[in-house]
Amino acid sequence: MVKKKVRSNFQEKKRILILFCGGTISMTKNPKTGALDVAHGADQFFRLEPRIVEIAEINVRVLFNIDSSNSTPTHWEQIGQAISEEYDKYDGFLITHGTNTMAYTASALSFSLQNLGKPVVLTGAQVPAEVISTDGRNNLVNALRVCTLDLAGVFVVFGSKIIMGTRSKKMSESDLDAFATFNDSDFGRISLGIEIKKQITPRHPGALNLRNRFERNIVSLTCIPGISAEYLIALMDAGTKGLILRGYGSGDVSEELFPALDYAKERKIPIVVTTQCPGGATLLGVDSVGLEAVKRGVIQAFDMSMECMSTKLMWLLGQGTPYEILKERMHHNMMGEVDVRKAMIYLNKELL
Repeated sequence: MVKKKVRSNFQEKKRILILFCGGTISMTKNPKTGALDVAHGADQFFRLEPRIVEIAEINVRVLFNIDSSNSTPTHWEQIGQAISEEYDKYDGFLITHGTNTMAYTASALSFSLQNLGKPVVLTGAQVPAEVISTDGRNNLVNALRVCTLDLAGVFVVFGSKIIMGTRSKKMSESDLDAFATFNDSDFGRISLGIEIKKQITPRHPGALNLRNRFERNIVSLTCIPGISAEYLIALMDAGTKGLILRGYGSGDVSEELFPALDYAKERKIPIVVTTQCPGGATLLGVDSVGLEAVKRGVIQAFDMSMECMSTKLMWLLGQGTPYEILKERMHHNMMGEVDVRKAMIYLNKELL
């Protein structure tokens, strides 16, 4: 592990493109309903903090202006396409995004932007920019600072934290430090300076390889006592291409669902199993029902977040990954998203 202070060289300004995608940072309160509505345009960033031009040469491109609850894989693909189109013109990319699905977008981009040699940073706000107590100003400035560093990868910058895209998770609907690193330590921290706590991938001049397709027909279900195999089978018959099951404890599922697991294996429809426990990891095989589920072909999520496992599954299926190697690809650590070694103390290798 490498811990070091990283400072931006503002005398040699980087060229940063802000990709405007909406979110709370761009919202205003509707005087009639009291709800937040999408309102402001991209020029608000220069009004919010005019001195950002001291950090970098900044341009803004408006992609869309939505509440991120309305985000879809099509929006991820739009962002990836925009970065690909502008890649050679800029030294880094800042994406302003709503907080509700920011972690999904960060994970999705981590997979679609292959051989990324520059920083791609997502940020937003808990409090609208028009409010005097907004956190948007600090988040915007800090995200721009990270965009100028000698880093490559997708990150979320929010509050005092720098988080790897595949490990990001929104943990609070009200705290200004709303995001946390899931099942790992933070990539970095922002205080008076910027401290990077992990091994970095430096910038590099290699060509970006955009692999920008996601399978939409994925369903996520939480197991509750009484859930029936027939319900899962009906979803598969309706065209579902992959399932995520939030099981009990270490990821166990009821034996009543075994017929659905057998049906999925026969139809070559992947089922990823995770745990309902906050911050937990999936360790099927500890209990007999979990061992039986593994034998029936389910894919353990191990220590991946819901946001990461779902976008990774959607991305792998979108790339046409064959069912026979999908489990191996889900367990392959591509972007710092999974560590199967943590499960070795519980499981024999042949169960993976």
